[in-house]
Amino acid sequence: MSRTEPGASDPAGPDAVGPGAVGPGAAGQDAVGPDAIPAGVDHPVRAAVRGLNPGYFALVMATGIVSISMQTHGLSVLSGFLLAIAGLSYAVLTVLTVWRAVRFRDALAADMADPRRAFGVFTFVAATDVVGARLATGGYHTVAFVLLVVGWLAWVVLGYVVPWTAALGQARRPVLRAANGTWFIWVVASESVAVLAAALEPSVLQGRRELALLAVFSWSVGVFLYAAVGFAVTSRMLLYELEPRDLTPPYWVAMGSTAITVVAGARITQMADAPMVNATRGLISGSSVVFWVFGTWLIPPLVAAGVWRHVVHRVPLRYEATLWSIVFPLGMYAVAGHYLGQADSLPIVKAIGADESWFALAAWTITFVAMLRHLAKTLRRDLSRDLSRGTGGDSGGDTGRDAGRAAAP
Repeated sequence: MSRTEPGASDPAGPDAVGPGAVGPGAAGQDAVGPDAIPAGVDHPVRAAVRGLNPGYFALVMATGIVSISMQTHGLSVLSGFLLAIAGLSYAVLTVLTVWRAVRFRDALAADMADPRRAFGVFTFVAATDVVGARLATGGYHTVAFVLLVVGWLAWVVLGYVVPWTAALGQARRPVLRAANGTWFIWVVASESVAVLAAALEPSVLQGRRELALLAVFSWSVGVFLYAAVGFAVTSRMLLYELEPRDLTPPYWVAMGSTAITVVAGARITQMADAPMVNATRGLISGSSVVFWVFGTWLIPPLVAAGVWRHVVHRVPLRYEATLWSIVFPLGMYAVAGHYLGQADSLPIVKAIGADESWFALAAWTITFVAMLRHLAKTLRRDLSRDLSRGTGGDSGGDTGRDAGRAAAP
């Protein structure tokens, strides 16, 4: 099974095996007879589950936020279509993740102990809350509240476990060398809880104070986490050699985390009066503007980094699951402009968000089509392997090597 190389530390790296790597006819049973998979070779489905990158929920995050963005334009059909894709992806990935946790605990434990990959698990929290926020705006408050509970519990548990297993509890030093863009997903997870709590507040008659407390609390934690993670990632870039392969798509989450902080802050500013909101409304409103400005400032260097990586150093640009880590920030930036423009009466910010939303939709479409092509290619490869095995055209050793390659993306 291919594993992430040093430096290629993404929520779902190019070597991640996920939904796009599962071929047809892979029912998960052990084959018998002449078509049996040779000893020592993992079945493609089991191999896919074992190698599933914990950050694959970035697909759900990106699709959900673009759905919200399209809803702000009044495109309810398109928004609903995207919501359906997000919901289906969330369900499939949740099942696969649970299967992996039960059946392949060693692989999951290895990810949790790897500072280059572990913070990708926070995509589950963010995906849960983004889908919940979209459902809340559509009036599905009960389901959204359930997702808030799930997301909050996961955020609390993972927020203490992951930093310890991936960084503080590591015997190998320096851990700072492994810091990368995925660490910002910790910030996104915290702010996503604030977004959903604030989105649900208008729909409840009782519990508004508790939702206000949760929203302000998680927003505040996210702000401090952004400072800490920003310092760690910047230090890694300054102290250690930075190669083109290191500047992977998840670095865009540095901008995406500022954008979701803006969305959370704007939604809190618009909440009904509550002691916690009243005490912080002015601070949060002003801070949201500052975060929007800084996030906007980050876009040109992130684009320049992509040019340096793919044009100057000719790193091939092809589909990999980490591309969703670009789509999500683009969609979140659009939504941030919409809500900040509404909350603080900033029409130019709202207009920028509205225009940028079309770039987010285009990026989502291109990435989704590329993912489907990748899936089709993988299915054809698996089918070809199965047919060649059925005709006895491969020796046991060749078949084993083919099966191993088929399990890789």
